[in-house]
Amino acid sequence: MKIAIASGKGGTGKTTIATNLAVSLARAGRAVQYLDCDVEEPNGHIFLKPHIDCVEEVTVGVPEVDQANCTGCGRCGQLCQYSAIICIQKHVMTFEQLCHSCGGCMAICPESAIVEKQRRIGVAEYGAVDGVAFGHGKLDIGAIQTPALIRHVKRHARDDAVVILDAPPGTSCPVIEAVKGTDFVLLVTEPTPFGLNDLELAVGMVKALGLPFAVIINRCDMGDEGVLQYCRRVGIDVAMEIPNNRRVAEAYSRGRMMIDVLPEYAGQFHGLYHRISQRVANQ
Repeated sequence: MKIAIASGKGGTGKTTIATNLAVSLARAGRAVQYLDCDVEEPNGHIFLKPHIDCVEEVTVGVPEVDQANCTGCGRCGQLCQYSAIICIQKHVMTFEQLCHSCGGCMAICPESAIVEKQRRIGVAEYGAVDGVAFGHGKLDIGAIQTPALIRHVKRHARDDAVVILDAPPGTSCPVIEAVKGTDFVLLVTEPTPFGLNDLELAVGMVKALGLPFAVIINRCDMGDEGVLQYCRRVGIDVAMEIPNNRRVAEAYSRGRMMIDVLPEYAGQFHGLYHRISQRVANQ
């Protein structure tokens, strides 16, 4: 089963939930894999501290134009919706950063003057720690092909394990790439007006994708009742409420696991997994 941990905004505790859920299941004897798909700012490794034994360079295909064969017809530029390739006065220019690697320019070129070359966008690293298989991506500074790197990380998802995918925050293309194809989505939020606003956006996203989901309210004893009232009003399952706790905050600041300072939460995370399993089985 693949469980995505997502949030409409950053700072809600998404990685805390994802890492503690993964370790709780591993300590209970389950095969678990944690994949950090927040490739622009991965931080799950800070808490899990895995031993990395495999590093892969990740590239994407971008166009390269043979100016000697190019007639300057401009069809490639007319096709490209992202202006990654344009023709000015019969001279073709490419902008690799804007390319989405669709291959359309190569397919439409009547002179076969456009070929594909590989451009590095980042690395993917894999390893393990205490029974948890680990993987994450690191996007190179200046690279913007976030979904492509997320797809690469997800290709290593195991079929024989519970896969916990730590998604990027928000509701944009990288988040959709991370959560699509999963069996269940946990939306982590906080009880504030900002948390409610972004939770509504995240709920709209997962509903549009047709994915079953539930909400976890972190620091539930702070802020206001807006998030809880919204979930009750629209019939969203609140799968877990986590009170604010100074010991958890201190552990987080030191890169330690919540379940190591408050062991009683290990059982709650395992119970959370069982409820998710039942909902997925009943779909």
